[in-house]
Amino acid sequence: MTTDHHFYEPATGHRLAHDPMNAIVGPRPIGWISTRSAAGVRNLAPYSFFNLFNYKPPIIGFASVGWKDNVANIAETGEFVWNLATRALAEVMNTSAAMVGPEVDEFDLAGIEALPSRLVKPDRVAASPVQLECRATQTLRLETKEGQTVDTWVVFGEVIGVHIAPDMLEDGVYQTGRARPILRGGGPADYFEVGDENLFRMRRPDQP
Repeated sequence: MTTDHHFYEPATGHRLAHDPMNAIVGPRPIGWISTRSAAGVRNLAPYSFFNLFNYKPPIIGFASVGWKDNVANIAETGEFVWNLATRALAEVMNTSAAMVGPEVDEFDLAGIEALPSRLVKPDRVAASPVQLECRATQTLRLETKEGQTVDTWVVFGEVIGVHIAPDMLEDGVYQTGRARPILRGGGPADYFEVGDENLFRMRRPDQP
């Protein structure tokens, strides 16, 4: 077992070519979030800090570095939609990440077809095999260990509506790899694709 680990304190720098933290904690699910402002302008953007945090009720959350358009829209309306990002949608998802003004509709910018939601006002990405309609529950501003605020905002939302493409289900079980979801890696341009060839199974010790 090696004992000559590269050690660093983040406060004083990592001394590497690229910050390794994003690569260590990864690959990470992508929060491809769609919102609508109070004035009706649509927004769509991916966030690499995203995950599911609770089963019942289902609560998901994403972190935005900076008070960006989606966070502002959610603060106004309390609604958003998460759209599953897949390999087939990777390029248009990346186009929707462009830094543009709040008046720009990223659905139109990236040429992405939209579908109306059932329970919330933001549109869904039509080609995405899974979309989660959400109502915001909490927005937290992160703080350092000294209690100083950070310009990063974490938005949590309860999933109130779920759309799943029929071909993603088999015998009532959602097939994770079939959608070919993509996840964010650590390098400046690194992504990973999940497929059925990566599947392995094991049960917890307390499960039969």
